[in-house]
Amino acid sequence: MRQIITSILMIISLNLMAYTPQDLKIHSDQDTIIIESLLKEGKLKGLKSSNELIAFYGEKLLGTPYVGHTLEGDDEKLVINIEELDCTTFVQTLIALAETTLNNRTSWRNYASFLENNRYRKGEINGYASRLHYTSDWIVDNIARGNIKDVTSSFTRYSAEIKTIDYMTSNREQYPALKSDDNYNKIKNVEIGYRSHKYPLIKKRLLNFKDVKEGFKDGDIVILICKIDGLDASHMGIIKLIKGEPYLLHASSIEKEVVIDKNSLYEMLRISKVNTGVRVLRMYE
Repeated sequence: MRQIITSILMIISLNLMAYTPQDLKIHSDQDTIIIESLLKEGKLKGLKSSNELIAFYGEKLLGTPYVGHTLEGDDEKLVINIEELDCTTFVQTLIALAETTLNNRTSWRNYASFLENNRYRKGEINGYASRLHYTSDWIVDNIARGNIKDVTSSFTRYSAEIKTIDYMTSNREQYPALKSDDNYNKIKNVEIGYRSHKYPLIKKRLLNFKDVKEGFKDGDIVILICKIDGLDASHMGIIKLIKGEPYLLHASSIEKEVVIDKNSLYEMLRISKVNTGVRVLRMYE
């Protein structure tokens, strides 16, 4: 019943278009053409599963250049840029493409509404602090609105971690937008809700167990948990299963494009000095 209500509300929001032309920033004319071409191809595939659609669109975006900080600017706008992606915008783009297809839409404007819906608090753009900067905040907000679910605890081996998330205000100089006291105070207020924040994770040493590997599905969204003070996650991508082995399909800052990592997910984390484990998310059907 909850999912039916959520779908009805989303259809209403598509017609209302929460963003305005003043809120929108399109990277180039090609972006809208590429988006609609992808959506039409996705519709023709006839895929009905959100995981299948995430995986399909993820592979379609292989080779897309990695570019960071594309959402930043003097004013907060809904950035439409499918030609340049970082790890976060890559995953947000896949969710928006899949959601648009699941709702039988093929317009870039519908895609823009779904992108706003998963990128911003309560699905509405309202200044810098309305963007869901922290991964945990993004997860909590999108779970509450029925967009995604955390399936980490459905795996055979998982544990929990407690961490205070306050990296942004503790490193104010790294964020130009936080020069504004108003933005700083609003982000600080968000961080208050994430003091001693508890979340599930699969520790990286467990990713080599057969029963854990069997829990992954193509198109799962994977969050890489890190041990950086004040920060919950350092990277994200989606799962590509190769002969039963989970690999990360992601926008790589090292390879400078969207790739299927050359190392398995287990090996990728094993050699990492920063990452401690993963969270696994799925879109609702």
